[in-house]
Amino acid sequence: MADITRGVRSFTLGTAISRITGLFREIIFAYLYGASTSTDAFQASFRLLDLLRDLFAETTLSSAIIPVLTEEKSKGKVNQNLLASNIFNLLFFAVGIITILFIILAPYLVRVIAFGFGSIPGKYELTLQLARIILPFLLFVAFAAWSMSYLNTENRFFVPAVAPAWFNIFSIIVPLILYKHLTNRGIDPIFGMAYGVLVGGLVQFASQIPALIKNGFHYYLYLNLKDPPLRGIIFLFIPVVVGLASSRINVMVDTFMVSFLEEKSMTWLHYAFRIMHLPMGLFGIAVGAVALPSLSKLVVEKRIDELRSTLINSLHLVFLLTIFSSVLIIFFSHPITRIIYERGKFTAYDTSATASALIFYIIGVPFASGLRNVASAFYALKDSRTPMYVSLGMIAINVCLNYFLMKLMSFRGIALATSISAFLNFAILFNLLQKRVGNLWLKELTQFIFLTLIGATVSSLAGIMSFNYLLQIWKPVLLVQIFILFLSFGFVLILFYFFCKILNIKEALKILKQLFRR
Repeated sequence: MADITRGVRSFTLGTAISRITGLFREIIFAYLYGASTSTDAFQASFRLLDLLRDLFAETTLSSAIIPVLTEEKSKGKVNQNLLASNIFNLLFFAVGIITILFIILAPYLVRVIAFGFGSIPGKYELTLQLARIILPFLLFVAFAAWSMSYLNTENRFFVPAVAPAWFNIFSIIVPLILYKHLTNRGIDPIFGMAYGVLVGGLVQFASQIPALIKNGFHYYLYLNLKDPPLRGIIFLFIPVVVGLASSRINVMVDTFMVSFLEEKSMTWLHYAFRIMHLPMGLFGIAVGAVALPSLSKLVVEKRIDELRSTLINSLHLVFLLTIFSSVLIIFFSHPITRIIYERGKFTAYDTSATASALIFYIIGVPFASGLRNVASAFYALKDSRTPMYVSLGMIAINVCLNYFLMKLMSFRGIALATSISAFLNFAILFNLLQKRVGNLWLKELTQFIFLTLIGATVSSLAGIMSFNYLLQIWKPVLLVQIFILFLSFGFVLILFYFFCKILNIKEALKILKQLFRR
């Protein structure tokens, strides 16, 4: 547990830096472009990239690479580096070809993913142009994911976690530099964001190269598709891709349905989704990423009892962090959205719409985060098919939820459907894992979740009341609002700690002490 907590600290610190720079990126985006036809076009083109990016990004590749690379590492550094080089060379050719094909097929893909845009003059054409610019970013993402997998196998989590910060920084710099230049030439300045994405992706990969060398990576000009370890990775990778493809199909369905809703709906959901990914990235992804190498090592050493205890400890950790942060964001959804986005062309009405979507997105974060940890246990056991089958089964459920909830709640229904699907996916996969490895103490875990929820709710309620009170006393300028917000967050955290003591949540107290231990 202590090793995972230390790894989570490193991963969370790096991810926090990345998320903060990501928020600055969104702030600049909202300031420069607001919510408009151009931003809808950019978000749709980026959704097309996301469909492909997630297939070759950190979660997918690491789920297949780390279990096999951990086994090769136990045989010696040469074996580890040969396999890593083999993977890199395969990615170069495979992802390169896929990127070229999708650039060629972009007109048809854009028409499918944003079908409703065709009724608005120029919107489909703009989406297509943006998509063709940013699609080569896919190759850099695959290389960055490969780097992260290697470094995580070496128990190095900070550098790959902070690498996306470089992407965000250059996604800020490039649009700022190009905005006036493009505007003066009569070109939509949204193209600056597309070029920023491309440059940022290259730097994200390049920033990890020094750490790779420092941790003993040596490149070999070696490509062998018949290599048994590589085949093992492909065997794991294909079901992961299929399972992930189902979630991306859900995203495509969301995008398709949202394109028929009121103008700006897609942009509001995007901004809400970005905030929702703060606790998801800081804690949910962190625990899953750190736990996977440990679980893989335990499987190689055939210590299944320790695997069960490690998994349940990681679930306690992820639920503690994500329930607390999610409840906090629910209570502070409006001030958080206002402080981050409301300036320039982003209006108070946009803030209210985004905040309402955020609430329905955020309630699913604990279960989506827990799902990553349970899936990591399957991947460590070299079983990627079970998560795939469950994900495929969730497509129909998500489509039905989208259809009915969208009619009742407009764009907010899309966010709620995502959260409900995350809960169902986690519940099913957790039950299947128990049948595979034995008792995972569901009763104790449920009690832990319930007590954590009570503590987080009472603490956050007191926090938002204090925030509103202080806001009435002090001048509501931006810097003062930010100061009061963080002051309130600190107050909520202190209250939460004391509620954990009052409720005698021993696991929570133990985790909090380990997280803040020097």
